Amino acid sequence: MYRYFAKTMNKRLIEHFSKLITEERWLLMNKIVADRTRYMTVVLEDIYQPHNASAVLRTCDCFGVQDVHIIENRNKYTVNPDVALGASKWLNMKKYNQDEENTIACINDLKKQGYRIVATTPHTNDVNLEEFDLSKGKIALMFGSEQPGLTKTALNHADEFLKIPMYGFTESFNISVSASIILHHLRWKLNQSDIKWQLKKKETDEILLNWLRQSVKRSDVIEKDFLKRINHK
Repeated sequence: MYRYFAKTMNKRLIEHFSKLITEERWLLMNKIVADRTRYMTVVLEDIYQPHNASAVLRTCDCFGVQDVHIIENRNKYTVNPDVALGASKWLNMKKYNQDEENTIACINDLKKQGYRIVATTPHTNDVNLEEFDLSKGKIALMFGSEQPGLTKTALNHADEFLKIPMYGFTESFNISVSASIILHHLRWKLNQSDIKWQLKKKETDEILLNWLRQSVKRSDVIEKDFLKRINHK
């Protein structure tokens, strides 16, 4: 009963808020949310460079990856607004920072949701990006800081390992470049596949409502007033 009420109320709120933005903006939101996916998600482990951290958020938004999972063990995740260009407000960001070691908590959470944990790093059993199999199930792509890379904990608990083929003297790309290359290629493969990567209607409504709240000034006051009027009818 409660779920039905919440679902109905969300729809009414969406209808109400959508009238407070331009038609062009509302159409754009619907177009973008139709391309959002949770089949792929991104995990950032202990990133300390604000520029790179923000660039990854921008990349996730551009390639329609809705969720970003942030592990804070020693470094607090800081967003540079000049680089992110507001991308963070269109994404769902979940932080893991309750314990001294939060990597396991994040991995366990994602595995419960059915994700394959994919470490993006050169490894003995790694697979080249072009050969990676998306059809086996949802993936959580783990990225680490530039110098240390992913921790041993992350590597030991990963299900698979993915690398970008390189042909120069430099051993690795920086994290923002790696994320861009990998997400571009995998998003292209996803679009070409028969995989059902689209969001469910409930997820779409939740995201649209959040975006509308972000887009309407004093949305909290407007929503409170709207709910009060609804409850008095």
